Amino acid sequence: MIRPGRVTDVQIVLDLFDGAVEWLVAHGRSAQWGSAPWSSDPKRVERVHGMVAAGELHVAEIDGAPVGILLLGEPLPYVPPVDEPEVYIDLLLTARRHAGSGIGSALLAVARERARAQGISLLRVDCWAGGDRKLVAYYENQGFSPTVEVPVNDTSAQVFEQRL
Repeated sequence: MIRPGRVTDVQIVLDLFDGAVEWLVAHGRSAQWGSAPWSSDPKRVERVHGMVAAGELHVAEIDGAPVGILLLGEPLPYVPPVDEPEVYIDLLLTARRHAGSGIGSALLAVARERARAQGISLLRVDCWAGGDRKLVAYYENQGFSPTVEVPVNDTSAQVFEQRL
């Protein structure tokens, strides 16, 4: 089940970030989000509060337990702007213990439906472009086309689009 999120769901987002960081570190990918849990960094906690308050959150649950989130909002400053309406995926996180069960695909379907409901034909997202580029391949497998790779701090992000 996917339900609308609430500002009170910030801890769910933080827990999913923490689980993702733990998994990334265990797989040698700490360059994406570092090696410390997001919930232990006051600046990151504040950032998540701001993202949830400003965006449109959706929470995927299995048997009442949160297993993924989708946050629609505004692109970060490093993402080149477009001159047409868009729906932007700020964040897509799934619980690693449920990897491969279609949670991310289901959440992306929500993003597509939100865009169509608003009469918007452009869906965009960006992701970390470093490491083994498996995250880049994930979005390509979900039907997104890479547009531009942009520098972000000491790494880069791949921006994608999908026409609906």
